[in-house]
Amino acid sequence: MKLEKKNKNLQISIIMSIFAKRNHQNIKIMTKEELIDRINDIEWEDFEAKEAKSELPKNIWETVSAFANTSGGWIVLGIKQNGKKFEISGVDNAEKLEQDFLGTLRSQKFNEPVDAKSMLYHIDGHRVLAFHIASSPHKPIYYNNPQNTFIRFGSGDQRATNGEITAMFHNQSFGIKSEQILLDSNLSMLNEDTIRDYRNYFKLYSPRPNLIGNDITDFCKRIGIADNEGHLNYGGLMCFGKEEWVRHYVPTFWMDLVEIPGRSVREARTRYTYRIPEQENLWEYFQIMIRRLRLIVDTPFMMNDEGFNVEDRSQFKILREALVNMLSHFDPFSTIHSCIHIYTDRVEFFNAGGYPVPISQLGNHLYSNPRNPIIAKIFRLVNLSETIGYGFDMMNEWKEITGNDVTFESDICTSTVTFWLDSDKASDRATNRESNYVSNYVSNHVSNYVTENTQKILDYCLTPKTRREILTFLGLTFQTKNYKMHIEPLVSHGFLELTIPEIPKSRFQKFKLTDKGKKLLITLLKKK
Repeated sequence: MKLEKKNKNLQISIIMSIFAKRNHQNIKIMTKEELIDRINDIEWEDFEAKEAKSELPKNIWETVSAFANTSGGWIVLGIKQNGKKFEISGVDNAEKLEQDFLGTLRSQKFNEPVDAKSMLYHIDGHRVLAFHIASSPHKPIYYNNPQNTFIRFGSGDQRATNGEITAMFHNQSFGIKSEQILLDSNLSMLNEDTIRDYRNYFKLYSPRPNLIGNDITDFCKRIGIADNEGHLNYGGLMCFGKEEWVRHYVPTFWMDLVEIPGRSVREARTRYTYRIPEQENLWEYFQIMIRRLRLIVDTPFMMNDEGFNVEDRSQFKILREALVNMLSHFDPFSTIHSCIHIYTDRVEFFNAGGYPVPISQLGNHLYSNPRNPIIAKIFRLVNLSETIGYGFDMMNEWKEITGNDVTFESDICTSTVTFWLDSDKASDRATNRESNYVSNYVSNHVSNYVTENTQKILDYCLTPKTRREILTFLGLTFQTKNYKMHIEPLVSHGFLELTIPEIPKSRFQKFKLTDKGKKLLITLLKKK
C-alpha cells in the first residue's frame, strides 16, 4: 500500500489538545512524515486509518475498544482507500468530528473512561484528524455491553473471546491478589520443610537480617506473608503452602518444565526427555526448575549450587532472572499453565498472563509493577532477582554474552520470553539429552519400575501389538488397572507409541516400540 508523498517541504500545522485531565501516557508527537510512513507501512498494529468527512465511521468504536484493550494506538481520520493504495482525502468538519468523538468517550457508551489525545494536521490543503487512544488500566473496555469487547490483532480489530475477556477481568486485580489475606487460613497450612528451607537461604543471602525473627511465626509476619493474627495471604500460601491448601484456594495452580530433544515437538524423535513432577508450591518448583536450567548453559566456576552470586553476570543468572520474572508475573487463576520449554536451539518461558505495559516500554521503567508483588518480594529478599525494574535490562544482556537473540512477546492472556541458543550445537544437545535420559531412566528406575514384564513388553512390541495381545502375552487379565500398571507408563515416557495417535481409543489401536524404547531394551539386555 503506497501513498504519494507530495511537497515534502510543505509546512505542517499541528493543533494539539488534550481531552483527559488524568495523566496521559507520554506519547511522542507524530510528524507529517511519520504519519505518511505509517500509512505506507504494512504492519498497522497500533495505527488505523479511516475515511471520514462530516460523520464518524460506524466501526470507530470497535477500534477504540481494541486499542484500549491492548497497547494503545492511533486512529487517523481523513484517509481514503483506493484499491490497495491509501491517499489523503481529508475531513470536512474537524471540529464537529472532534466534539462527537470526545463527547462519546465522556458519555456512558463505554463502561470506563477512555483516555485520548488529538492532533490536527494540515497537509496539501487537507485536514487530517488523529486521535491517540491510550492502553487502559481498567480492561476490558467495551461499548454498550461486554460482547462489544475488541482487541487488536495485527492490523485489524477482532471481537474478544470469552477467555480473553476473563483474562482482562483477572488483570483488574493485577498487583493486588497476591497480597489478599485469607481470613480462614493459618500458619499450619504452610509446608514446614519449605518455609524452613527458605529461612535458611534467607540467613545466608538476604541483605535484611533483621527480618529473621525469633521463630518461623515471627519470620512469616516480618517478610509479609502473614498478618499479626497468623492469617496467610495468597502470595505466601502459593510460595510455601502445603499442596492440599494451595490447590484448595488456587485450584488452577500448576507449572511445567519440559525438555524436548529437537527444535520442535514434531522434529523430536520423542516428545520429551524430561518433565518436571508436580510440586507443592512455588519455592519447590523454583528449586527444581533452576537446577534444570543450570544444566543447559555455561556457568562460572565461582557460583555455588544455587547460583547465588552477586557478581555473576553469566547466562545462568540471566535465565534465573527470567524464571523469577515468570513467577512474579504469572496468573495463578488462569486455566493456561505457565511452562518452560527447553528445545535444543532455544529456551522459552511461556507465562499465563500478559505484561502490564506494552513490551516497548518494559525497559524504560526504573520501577516494577509485578502481578504478584508478594512473590516478587520473596525472591528479591534473598537476592534472586533485580531490585528495580522488570529485569529486562539483564535479560537483554543475553545477546551481548552469547551472541544470540532474546525475544519478547505478549498478548492479553500470555507472554513469552525466548532465549536462543547456539544453533550449531543443537543436534549434539538433542543426542545428549536423549541418551542421558535413557541411561538416567534405567539407573533410577531399574530396581523399582523396569521389571521383567517391562522388558518382555519392549521385546514383544518390536512389531505392533494390541492392548489385549500384550496383556495376554504377560498372562494378565484385560483390565484397566493392568494397562495402567504395565503399558501406560511406557507410552507416557516415550518407549512405546500408538499406531493411531489421532484416535487413542480406536479399536484398531496398537502399540509399537520407539527408537528410545529400543535403546532402553538394549540397555536392559546388557545389564543381564
